[in-house]
Amino acid sequence: MAFRDGPFENIKVPLVWTAAVTVVLAAIGSILLLISDAKAGPSPYQPVRAGVETVTGPVGGVFAAPVRWFGHASDYIGGYFFAVSENRRLKRELAELEPWRDQAIALKNINARYEAMLGLRPEPPVPAQTARSISDSRGPFSRARLIDAGSGKGVKVGNPVINEHGLVGRVVGTSSNVSRVLMLTDVASQVPVLIDRSDARAILKGDGSGNPRLEFIRGVGSVQVGDRILSSGDGGGLPRGVPIGVAAKGIDGSWRVKLFSDRGAIDYVKVLLFEDFGQLIASDDLNAPPLTGLTTAPEPTASTAAAVADAAARRDVARARVEEIRASNAAAPPPAAAIPATPAPTTPRPAAPRPQAAPPPAAQPAAQPPGGTE
Repeated sequence: MAFRDGPFENIKVPLVWTAAVTVVLAAIGSILLLISDAKAGPSPYQPVRAGVETVTGPVGGVFAAPVRWFGHASDYIGGYFFAVSENRRLKRELAELEPWRDQAIALKNINARYEAMLGLRPEPPVPAQTARSISDSRGPFSRARLIDAGSGKGVKVGNPVINEHGLVGRVVGTSSNVSRVLMLTDVASQVPVLIDRSDARAILKGDGSGNPRLEFIRGVGSVQVGDRILSSGDGGGLPRGVPIGVAAKGIDGSWRVKLFSDRGAIDYVKVLLFEDFGQLIASDDLNAPPLTGLTTAPEPTASTAAAVADAAARRDVARARVEEIRASNAAAPPPAAAIPATPAPTTPRPAAPRPQAAPPPAAQPAAQPPGGTE
């Protein structure tokens, strides 16, 4: 709405009076400025200037208050609009940083699991290959997984697989980039284990349930609830000391094992490149004292070499002499005395009668004199 359309459209101000009032006000303002801006020092206008300042000071404060208030209001309004724009900018940055935050949390969890896996060390240490579980095959009896590490990374059939908590299973098939892992809960899984407290041996056999069974336990009372179950290393298929779980009593009265590997998701695993215990001992360690000489023979000296050569020459001479004797014996016919006669068949003879004692001789008559008898 224009000014002329309001209630004051009929008011008319004389132009001359308006100009005169404007000139007077401008003159008064100019005088005040001249008096206020005069140089410091003694001057005849000092009392006048002091009086003007005394009068115009409160008036200037009254007129300056709205200006100050307007400045504060403008600052407040400007700050408000600045805060709104800043809030919008921060919201945009927050929306851009949310995916990075999610990735950072995921990487933190992965790093924590990797650190836990690195802290799990079997006895003795075994080289390992890290892998990720890419699929899970579950059925009423079968329990298996596929991991993204195969023969191209050194994985072989029979290698044990662990996660950051304990033993998961064993590799039963490999390709160049993928391996198949048989879980401990599969019905075809059998692992030799030991009870950490009593050092008793047993067999951990899967039966399709979440808690495999302990069978063939040696010793009476060798297992108690809460005993730690470790791999025994018997048979050379697994290293000794890999944690498996804790013993628990089943509903059917059998001993079962609560697996450590079930404490978290089996997403990242570590394949122990274990074949046999021979790979865990370096040849240099076997040659170190006091085992030096058990694996490598000492270098022969000059006297030892001469003695060995002399013994070999004597052995060759003796061998040649034996061959000559054998050849001469084979060429000459054996002597008759040397040919054993064939023994004639003998018939059993009756036993000779035992000699009896001769009877005593009878008494002979007395000799007669010559001439006969009377």
